[in-house]
Amino acid sequence: MSSIAIGAHVDQADPIGEAQARGAELVQFFLGDPQGWKGPKVEYAGGAEGLRADAEAAGVDLYVHAPYVLNVATTNNRIRIPSRKMLQQHVDAAAAIGAKGLIVHGGHVNKADDPEKGFDNWRKAIEATDLKLPLLIENTAGGDNAMTRYLDRIGRVWDAIAGCEQADLVGFCLDTCHAHAGGNPLETVVEDVLRITGRIDLVHCNDSRDEFDSGADRHANFGAGKIDPELLASVVRDAGAPVVCETPGPADAHVADFAWLRERV
Repeated sequence: MSSIAIGAHVDQADPIGEAQARGAELVQFFLGDPQGWKGPKVEYAGGAEGLRADAEAAGVDLYVHAPYVLNVATTNNRIRIPSRKMLQQHVDAAAAIGAKGLIVHGGHVNKADDPEKGFDNWRKAIEATDLKLPLLIENTAGGDNAMTRYLDRIGRVWDAIAGCEQADLVGFCLDTCHAHAGGNPLETVVEDVLRITGRIDLVHCNDSRDEFDSGADRHANFGAGKIDPELLASVVRDAGAPVVCETPGPADAHVADFAWLRERV
């Protein structure tokens, strides 16, 4: 039996019930609309304090995923400034429910921009945010001017934030589908990321519907996609971090994915 904690991305209305339906030790969810700018909202019947207490009592770890629209790297003021505000709001909300981490995508700069501006904007965002819990930057699948698609760019983000006072609170979330679709070989990705960041705090374990280096972010259930099953399992094994399955389907599909993964890990 694997000692790695495994869970899934679920709806936020009753994350503990969702965890129990899957026999999961942890769950991840959005606090609000992943495609909107409205700010976080706790839908749990007991509110933030109730969710924190009930999750602790149930032994379920909580992770919050920031909205997809958030992009602190961009040079576009109309996106970057609201993104920083939203980042702080989500840090506060995630801390209030006792979350173990807040996951945020690396973002991107516009095609004509110097990527260096994006790295520096990450530094400014970390310096401007009161991090009350670990902020886990996630690698992304597509985009030529993405901050965290390619390993060298991830390295530049880490270089930029290394001198920040709260650098120890910035961690890494490794997504297997994004790594595969982004053109990073899964054979060496754990070693490569650890060499750059020194840490992997969470794994988003997903199969990919598309080919290697396709740039397409489309998740598949384990064994139903284009990633070699042994490679997928070896990433989880080598990373040794808690796992969130962001694979499609209801609870029983996740239970099947957990069993598939545990059998191989």
